[in-house]
Amino acid sequence: MATTSGPEESKKLQLYSYHTSSCSFRVRIALNLKGLEYEYKAVNLLKREQHSPEYLKVNPIGYVPALVDGDILISDSFAIVMYLEEKYPQHPLLPSDLGKRAINYQAANIVSASIQPLQNLDVLKYIEEKVGPDAKISWVQKNINKGFEALEKLLKDHAGKYATGDDVYLADLFLAPQIQRFNLDMTPFPLLSRLNEAYMQLPAFQDALPQNQPDFPAAT
Repeated sequence: MATTSGPEESKKLQLYSYHTSSCSFRVRIALNLKGLEYEYKAVNLLKREQHSPEYLKVNPIGYVPALVDGDILISDSFAIVMYLEEKYPQHPLLPSDLGKRAINYQAANIVSASIQPLQNLDVLKYIEEKVGPDAKISWVQKNINKGFEALEKLLKDHAGKYATGDDVYLADLFLAPQIQRFNLDMTPFPLLSRLNEAYMQLPAFQDALPQNQPDFPAAT
C-alpha cells in the first residue's frame, strides 16, 4: 500500500515512482502482492524531474523506479522485484518448477528488454524531434505488436488463469502494465486480452493502476 510522507515514513520502504510509468507499475504490483507498505515519492517525468540533480543522486541514469530499503538503494525495476523476492518471501513471485520459472524470466525479459525500452519517454521524444510526431505512433505500434506476438506464442502452452498457470508470478507483473500502457487494438492478442481481464480483478493490480496513485492528476 502506498502512502504519502508522514512522521513514521522513514521506517518504511520508499518508492520513487511516476503514475504512468510501466516500470514503476510492475514494482507497485510486487509490493502490493507481498503486502509491503511503502512511501510513494513522486517523480514527475513530464516536468523532467528525473533529470534533476537531486534525483540523479538516487538513480544516475535518470529513470524511475528506484527503491530505498533502509541503507539499500536499488534502481531498475527488474532488480527491485528480484530484491523484494529474495528479502520478502511472502507471496513468491517465482514458481518452484525450473521450467516454469524459465518461462517467467523469458516473458518478463521480452517486456523489459524488447518492448518497454523502445517506447519509453526519452525514445519517443527523440523520434518526435528528429522525425515527427506521427512517426512515434507507428514506432510504438510496431514494437509492441512484435513483442505481443512473441508473448502469445511463448505463453500459449503454459497459461492458465494467469500467464504461467493459476498463480500470479513474475511474468504477470510485467505483462499487466505493458498491456495497460497504450490504447492498442488487442484483437490480435486473445491470450493477453484474457490475462489482462484476470489481472484487473485482483486488488494488488487494481491498487497499482496509474489512476490510483497519489500523483495522478486531479480531475478538473
